[in-house]
Amino acid sequence: MIEQVDKEINKLVKEINYEEINHHLPVLMGGKRLRAKLILTIAKDNPRAPLLGAIVEMIHSASLLHDDVIDEATVRRGRSCVNATDGSKKAIMLGDILYAKAFSSLTFFSHEIAYTLSSAVVLLSVGEMMDVELAKSFNDNEQKYLEMLYLKTASLIEASTASAALLIGKDKDTYGLYGKNLGLSFQIIDDILDITSDEKTLGKPVMSDFKEGKCTLPYIYLYKSLDDKGKERLKSLHAKELSSDESLWILNAMKKHHAIDKSFELAKRLTKEAGEAVFDNMELINILDKMIQRSY
Repeated sequence: MIEQVDKEINKLVKEINYEEINHHLPVLMGGKRLRAKLILTIAKDNPRAPLLGAIVEMIHSASLLHDDVIDEATVRRGRSCVNATDGSKKAIMLGDILYAKAFSSLTFFSHEIAYTLSSAVVLLSVGEMMDVELAKSFNDNEQKYLEMLYLKTASLIEASTASAALLIGKDKDTYGLYGKNLGLSFQIIDDILDITSDEKTLGKPVMSDFKEGKCTLPYIYLYKSLDDKGKERLKSLHAKELSSDESLWILNAMKKHHAIDKSFELAKRLTKEAGEAVFDNMELINILDKMIQRSY
């Protein structure tokens, strides 16, 4: 089924009629394709589901192009970022083109679907700005971080599942809750993997979040567990290139104070709530199970 989404993406890109876009198609075709898979799972019998999935993946890819410019990232999905190879101007304009094409293609769907997805992009953009602001200093506020996480990541996944439900006449709020909680849990697991995984698996350097100034949940939980001396040391390492000894100190401290375990427990609670919302759909339950098992 995901091949049908690829065909729709190729078709939409071809309609843009600008050869330069084709050079960057790997950006569109890579990744986990979670949002499209969710749409295809929920609305699998609807012939327009692949197009909806393609539109959402284009929106997601556009947001990543802009995200990489903001973060000054060099690697994405195991490949060099567009901003690293072709410059930030090219990456921003490519993202703008993908956004514009996605929005124009949404006009082929109902007003409610178009409004649901386009509104999510507003939230996503606000979340990106909030992420930038939070990264300016060490953030130990869990609620602020979770709010940013919802806006930047979960809102588009929530809109994807809600739109898929609308496409087949099912309750958008129920499926939206599933998508929201899955999105939050998905990003928390990514936060954990950024610390516990390796560069080859991640496709980017380990602990890159903290080096970029992002205090994800494990760092917030760790900070709250440390004594004053430990807190000062952790804050002194924020947004800096870490030595191997400094990285090891953080990892050992997280193990000692169960910061990663606490983060994982929250991800599990969110996943449980998502599963309860769609308890009668085993395909969606299986997606949750596979997602939560990525962490260790």
